[in-house]
Amino acid sequence: MVIASAPWWPTAILAAVVLGDALLSIRPPKFIAQCLSGVNFPREWWWTLVYIKLVATAGLVAGFWFPGVGIAANVGVIAYFVAASVAHVKARFLKSEFWINCLGMLALSATTLILTLVL
Repeated sequence: MVIASAPWWPTAILAAVVLGDALLSIRPPKFIAQCLSGVNFPREWWWTLVYIKLVATAGLVAGFWFPGVGIAANVGVIAYFVAASVAHVKARFLKSEFWINCLGMLALSATTLILTLVL
């Protein structure tokens, strides 16, 4: 059984949003910096998130040509935001950044996976 990123549009939307998130993370605006500081993520490690998001974007896009890769990348994005959600809960940083940024991205990535598998 081959699992491809079809229909293409949910994965394309997620890839665009994750790419935008990566580009924003290069010089984090206030709301991203507050998220990272709020969960006590060390500032000297913030750069790693840019690379993680760029690799996720590449995986999502590669999934258009290589069956299964986009699905795996989508699952990775979900895992990333589940881990971010856990970090927010552990740090008790449950302000609007958690609800909008973290859970919003988790909902988008989970919805993308569901649409890709069901449609």
